Amino acid sequence: MAGKLLKRLGIGFAILAAVLLMLGAGGYLYLRNSEWWVAVTLFHDDYRAENFRTMHELFPSAPVHAGAEVWHWSRDERPLPERYLFEGEERSVQEFLTRTETTGLLVAHDGTILHESYMQGYDQSSLITSFSMAKTFASVLVGLAIADGYIDSVHDPITAYVPELRGGPYDGISIHHVLTMSSGVAFDEDYENFMSDVMWLPIRIFGFGEPIDQILNELEREREAGSYNNYVSSDSLVLSLLISRATGGPVTEYLEQRLWRPAGMEYNAYWNTDRHGNALTHAFLSASLQDFARLGRLYLNEGRRDGEEIVPETWVAESLYRDWEAEPHLAPGDNPDSFWELGFGYKWWIPEDPEGDFLAIGIWGQYIYVHPRYNIVIAKTATDYYFDENDYENIAFFRAVARELAEE
Repeated sequence: MAGKLLKRLGIGFAILAAVLLMLGAGGYLYLRNSEWWVAVTLFHDDYRAENFRTMHELFPSAPVHAGAEVWHWSRDERPLPERYLFEGEERSVQEFLTRTETTGLLVAHDGTILHESYMQGYDQSSLITSFSMAKTFASVLVGLAIADGYIDSVHDPITAYVPELRGGPYDGISIHHVLTMSSGVAFDEDYENFMSDVMWLPIRIFGFGEPIDQILNELEREREAGSYNNYVSSDSLVLSLLISRATGGPVTEYLEQRLWRPAGMEYNAYWNTDRHGNALTHAFLSASLQDFARLGRLYLNEGRRDGEEIVPETWVAESLYRDWEAEPHLAPGDNPDSFWELGFGYKWWIPEDPEGDFLAIGIWGQYIYVHPRYNIVIAKTATDYYFDENDYENIAFFRAVARELAEE
């Protein structure tokens, strides 16, 4: 009797194990073929390069159509310098490009491309996700919305235009403090902590389908606005709601009408959205390397394309250099009131020991670098796992390339 019971129990456990195995396999297959899988493996070594050029296909996105009047480049191809100096050490350019997992590099002397190359399966038509370089495009749109009369002043509170944020941590925070990442709102930007706010953001937005205003309203303030420069992507997500509510339409439509077509961008772009149609203005603008470089070219020319003003010159100037005496937390260098040594404008970064150069930066190695003294624009994209550690070396590399090619 006992033997039969044990046999039946054994059969029962075997059936249960088989069912659990089938459920597990089915669950894995479901996960593997769902957007959850992409969200969870977005930055994995095996998928990063492909994900970064197909982001607009993997998650909800809205198109930004290019126009017929392209702002063309001329060409005068020449080799890159072989070496550059970083922290007193001479280093190999080719080794650096390989080590930082470069996917594209473009160097232009104003409107003339001196170097353009692609790696890891990318090419001239690849649409490359920008990550935080998208923040810079969002700041341009704020300037255009002011010029168009949709927004009265950067000193207006965000909630004057975005009533959904009233009662939350952004209630009463000025547009200026959001543009300079000085809102005082707490947001965990730790990319090494899977449970941080920034790492959970794609999962909450794409996986759970949460709207960005809900996510923003769950945050808390941690300090007085305008007192500390703290890198928080939530400040840039707010701009999505600001631009769309102020202009009365989608961010992507305003980008297309007021910047993409007038600036002569060559390829269609895409901006990922939440499942409610809000552009994710903290990241995820997918565009070609040449079109990223065209924004740098536009700012190199103080907002003008072939003499025609596209972005107001006053906004370009205001975006780049703040009054560091009045706002010391935005100044470059060793700064107790800033989380980093780079200075900050309206989503543009100012390197230490300023030479008049400035840049947009995105995680994983995305850059638009502009050096007006040498009339040089550099766009670089990558899948660099050590992007945080390599930011300073990238700036040293950009400065070396700008100096040497301009002198030639």
